[in-house]
Amino acid sequence: MVRELTQPSLEQFAVFGLPLHLSNDYLGWLFHQHHQQNGVHVVTLNAEMSMQAEQNPTLANIIRQAELVVPDGSGIVFYMWLQGKKAQRCPGIELAEAVLRASANPAVLNSGTLSTTAPYSVFFYGGAPGVCEKAAEQWQQRVPGLAIAGVQHGYISPDEQENLRQTLKTLQPDIILVGLGVPRQELWIRDNRHLCPNSIWIGVGGSFDIWAGVKTRAPKWLSNNGLEWMYRLYQEPWRWRRMLALPQFAWRSLVYRLTRSSKAVKARV
Repeated sequence: MVRELTQPSLEQFAVFGLPLHLSNDYLGWLFHQHHQQNGVHVVTLNAEMSMQAEQNPTLANIIRQAELVVPDGSGIVFYMWLQGKKAQRCPGIELAEAVLRASANPAVLNSGTLSTTAPYSVFFYGGAPGVCEKAAEQWQQRVPGLAIAGVQHGYISPDEQENLRQTLKTLQPDIILVGLGVPRQELWIRDNRHLCPNSIWIGVGGSFDIWAGVKTRAPKWLSNNGLEWMYRLYQEPWRWRRMLALPQFAWRSLVYRLTRSSKAVKARV
């Protein structure tokens, strides 16, 4: 039985000129768009990506053109709080996990946002050899009804890249998870999403490593207090240079807030 679809709303916000979309139902919005045959590129924005975008106009333009940009990091939530906007994080890994569960059994979304109960197909691309495959196996065990269309690790030659493109074009998977790291995954999605124009494309960063058991997520008490970055730095100390973007982002956020407040006071005088 086909149900009438309703589209959850998205509230627009901006972080240093980059778009941000706020919603109480990202999952419903995504699957509604897919039902309407609208392709979607999902960007999970955090402070590090925001600072990268300042130095990389191409990345900034990709973020601006993405159909859905969610507040992945605590730094983004901190920025919004300074601007008087309260919002919760939407960690990209958790959004991807919710998409995977719902793709296997769309009927669980009983809010009237779907018109089918058939599983949606999923393609995993990225990560080191063996990691992506292990992540897919773990998900297949966790969600037996998951329809995995294909798996491909991220260390492939140009010829293998062309084979991957042909595979995606043939399979037309409903959901494509790309774990190549920022900004490589965003660039790759931009260059290849025309192959599957109706698909949901999500850059998932290092999620395959976590799903495969190669790495672990930070304990909840760290995540809930905005300290997940410390745990990630502990696991990946080579990232320390990139982590310098976090205090830079926080400082810029404070300066921006104080500058706006000063201008507002002068305007009232």
